[in-house]
Amino acid sequence: MSETVAIIPARGGSRGVPGKNLRAVGGVPLVARAIAAARKAEGIDRVVVTTDDDDIASLAAEWGADVVRRPAELAGDSASSESALLHALDELGGRGVQARVLVFLQATSPFIDAVALSEAVRQVREGEADSTLSAVESYGFLWRRTRAGAEGVNHDAAHRPRRQDREPHYLETGAFYVMDADGFRAARHRFFGRISLIEVPERTALEIDTPEQLELARVLAAGSGDTDGDRIDVDAVVTDFDGVHTDDTVLVAGDGSEHVRVSRSDGMGVRLLREAGIPMLILSTETHPVVTARARKLRVDVLQAQDDKAAALRRWAAERDIPLSRLAYLGNDVNDLPALEIVGWPVAVRDAHPLVLAAARLVLDRPGGGGAVRDLADRVLRARDDQTRWPLEAATAPTRENT
Repeated sequence: MSETVAIIPARGGSRGVPGKNLRAVGGVPLVARAIAAARKAEGIDRVVVTTDDDDIASLAAEWGADVVRRPAELAGDSASSESALLHALDELGGRGVQARVLVFLQATSPFIDAVALSEAVRQVREGEADSTLSAVESYGFLWRRTRAGAEGVNHDAAHRPRRQDREPHYLETGAFYVMDADGFRAARHRFFGRISLIEVPERTALEIDTPEQLELARVLAAGSGDTDGDRIDVDAVVTDFDGVHTDDTVLVAGDGSEHVRVSRSDGMGVRLLREAGIPMLILSTETHPVVTARARKLRVDVLQAQDDKAAALRRWAAERDIPLSRLAYLGNDVNDLPALEIVGWPVAVRDAHPLVLAAARLVLDRPGGGGAVRDLADRVLRARDDQTRWPLEAATAPTRENT
């Protein structure tokens, strides 16, 4: 049976931004954002990542994509995207996967519009186009350098009509291309036959090739509100202590003893997680008896004196056979950044450090020590409730035979 197959080329090397495809935007690695966009779009049957990198392959599998291992000769700076796509199609054919429609997604475009992608797929599947590309409307005046100075490319410099008197041009965004698979194999290029432009919103047109563009994407993601964090589907929850379970202040008594304030609401949230069978860990850089006492009262795991939180988190998750993509980590300060970068759901309290807010996939409505842990617990439990309720409802739903 022929399929609509989305292929995401994601090699490990990158000169402009080292490790680019694993860099996070809005708390989600770029390659994972592309996978999520493909899975959200209508009409795509299979999502595939072709890569030469072990870490990318592992991440892709965790996010639900098939993996094709790309040979080194097709993963260098001079290798074309077309060569990677053709190789992936051949490999998939050897696995019995026959692609009728090929969807080419670029992970370096972090804001792929799933609605526009769905339309591109529809046009090719229904025979309205052989090849489609994402593009943004542009009225910009283009120039090129010459030996004499400069000259206009798409306009006469001596005649500058108003915007409303001009026809727009369309700028290729690079986010996605959808093609008839047989036509692509014959042409060995992404543009052939009847080519259709799929217009996308300008806000989705950013493509990351430089560190500056990566930082811009992170700023845009932080303010986009495009993350559906009402339900957080994870297998375990990990939190910092100071500034998360507490408001990051300490009361010091005359004898030098220290006291902190915690939220009973947070305690109830932890209890509900525990009763739902969701493991939890408190991970702290400091060592303090109050952390030990609180973890004992909550009956959760605790690791203290962890200067390398990411390494400690990897060990804890590996011991429990929990993929990092299935973890939520709640932090508030810069020492949480390494842990936030490796989990599927990096989450920040409302009053977190700006760098943590930028790294988070979700920023909670509540501050540290003020119900943030309960807020996260409720979102995790909501997702768990959906998983247990919907199968039951499907099984008990009336059918035509018994209505």
